[in-house]
Amino acid sequence: MSGAYCKSLYPFSGEQHQQGLSFEAGDIIKVVQALPGGWWEGERDGDRGWFPSSYVQVLEKTASLSQLPVEDLKDPLPPQWRCYMSPQGRRYYVNTTNNGFPSCVAGCSSARSCETTWERPSSTPGTPKMSLRHKNSLPAVNGFHSGGSPLHHVEHAHNSLVRKSSTEPQSPGSTSPTRKQNKETTVTINCVTFPSLACMPEQQLLKPSEWSYCDYFWGDKRDTQGNGCITGFEVLLQKQLKGKQMQKEMAEFIRERIKIEEEYAKNLSKLSQIPLASQEEGTLGEAWAQLKKSLADEAEVHLKFSSKLQSEVEKPFLTFRENFKKDMKRFDHHIADLRKQLVGRYASVEKARKALADRQKELELKTQQLEIKLSNKIEEDIKKARRKSTQAGDDLMRCVDLYNQSQSKWFEEMVTTSLELERLEVERVEMIRQHLCQYTTLRHETDMFNQSTMEPVDKLLQCVDPCKDRELWVRENKTGEIRPVDVEI
Repeated sequence: MSGAYCKSLYPFSGEQHQQGLSFEAGDIIKVVQALPGGWWEGERDGDRGWFPSSYVQVLEKTASLSQLPVEDLKDPLPPQWRCYMSPQGRRYYVNTTNNGFPSCVAGCSSARSCETTWERPSSTPGTPKMSLRHKNSLPAVNGFHSGGSPLHHVEHAHNSLVRKSSTEPQSPGSTSPTRKQNKETTVTINCVTFPSLACMPEQQLLKPSEWSYCDYFWGDKRDTQGNGCITGFEVLLQKQLKGKQMQKEMAEFIRERIKIEEEYAKNLSKLSQIPLASQEEGTLGEAWAQLKKSLADEAEVHLKFSSKLQSEVEKPFLTFRENFKKDMKRFDHHIADLRKQLVGRYASVEKARKALADRQKELELKTQQLEIKLSNKIEEDIKKARRKSTQAGDDLMRCVDLYNQSQSKWFEEMVTTSLELERLEVERVEMIRQHLCQYTTLRHETDMFNQSTMEPVDKLLQCVDPCKDRELWVRENKTGEIRPVDVEI
């Protein structure tokens, strides 16, 4: 399709796309890139941008840019009919009004079922009968597709038909090509739609340079007991809950360490006040008194250590843990609710799909009855069956749109939440590392202060001198220097 030319059927302002290409009806556009989602890239008068493929008609490769198809000149189409070109070069025609509904091509917000046929309709009397058109027509099933671009809600039945090979006309009761395409390109597991590996052998990672949570936890797996499935988010959540338990156990460790320090300081203070050996004098007595004083100083050091452990380590642990628990609970409920909505949307899609199949069978049956026996009643039944089929197709469209919206929301929130869990995990590990480093720093400081309390004791013990002590005691307690002598007769 790249390099081909097309003619615009309707004006387009370009405002529906960030890089839209504006044009008027009848303009000739060169196709630069044709994507399957319904948006094409093109050039016109030096401008380049994106436009909806349903707004244009592909021209024959052999035709010049100024030429229109000769058939249109000789026998113009009826006002409500439009001609389109399939990728294989075969023309097909779409009735833009059906059962009184305006054309989806004309810009309605909810796409209606369009009557589509390979045969060229004539503007003159004698248009082919309904049965003949149905015999050679393409299926009209509202043209939904699960892989559509969310930027372009005006997807049409004929757009889906363009993406289907035009070599095999089908009956209205047959399976729609878009549903067949959906089965071939996607696979549904536990109500979540994933791309089929046969059509997409490798999917681009969101963060290819990292082993990020957002890339590896989309599927479900059986639990260790084999009783059911565990979602990828639950696996992530269990990892975080282990981290929460780790925080609790670390907080308990610090709490016990604080108790030990407080009890130790209390016992040191009590020991420093005992009156034992208080009668010791001299240099040894000074050293002994300093030793008891050092116990009181050491008790004060350990009390300060326990206080800092409580304010600088334990309290941040507990605050972080409480916030962590609230975040985990919020994330768990949010993702679980989104997953529950997704399951409900999928059930609605399946129900609507079954209703559409039933209505198509009914319409096919009424059409066959008309071919056997013509009657006004049968024609009314066909019209009624067609209206029901159209309504069922619209219901299926709405259900598919709601499912796609729910899945898109679930996808976005899974990415956002997994990245948030990843950030919290890094924050948790860094927080624990920092506060354990603070614990070791405080411990070294405590040892340093304890060492300073013992230094005076060491100095005094080095100065203990029994001879000096004896001299001092003698000087203080002597009663006389005259020694007694024997009595002479």
